[in-house]
Amino acid sequence: MTGKAIIFHGTGGNPEVAWYPWLAGRLRARGFEVEVPHYPGLNVEPIGAFLPRVLGAHRFDEETVLVGHSGGAALLLALLERVSVDRAFLVAGYCTRPNASEEPVLREEYDWDAIRAHVRDIYFINSVVDPYGCDAAQGRAMLDRLGGTQIVRNDGHFGDYGQPFDEFPLLERLIS
Repeated sequence: MTGKAIIFHGTGGNPEVAWYPWLAGRLRARGFEVEVPHYPGLNVEPIGAFLPRVLGAHRFDEETVLVGHSGGAALLLALLERVSVDRAFLVAGYCTRPNASEEPVLREEYDWDAIRAHVRDIYFINSVVDPYGCDAAQGRAMLDRLGGTQIVRNDGHFGDYGQPFDEFPLLERLIS
């Protein structure tokens, strides 16, 4: 059995942008059950109000793979305080404010021990330079607290309104 993958889009995104449809199709072809939910309230509503809806809308178990991009990656930190999964991939993720914008998806503090206990393996994929500040230093801050694997690229924000990034072969290879 291959399991389930849930792909969370970034702030202001939706399931049809960037590499999300491509990755979903590739994982389905490999036998994954894939969800790519649309959450317009992501990083708009405070995480304390937003998180219960996400927890109630999905089933998480030890065969689940979570993928989050940008604000969706920050959401994974809050999810992993509560649910156990096989693997998590935080793409352009961050755990502190990466820029001057408000970040309602972030918690003031995280239970790093709980997060570590709830995920078998965790990956942080960041760029050396990210236009929003979700850079390699942010990935390193999470790596230092959680362990896992950090991959540093030079690929900007891994897709955005001004940066086409329709495929993500590296991420597909990592989700084996």
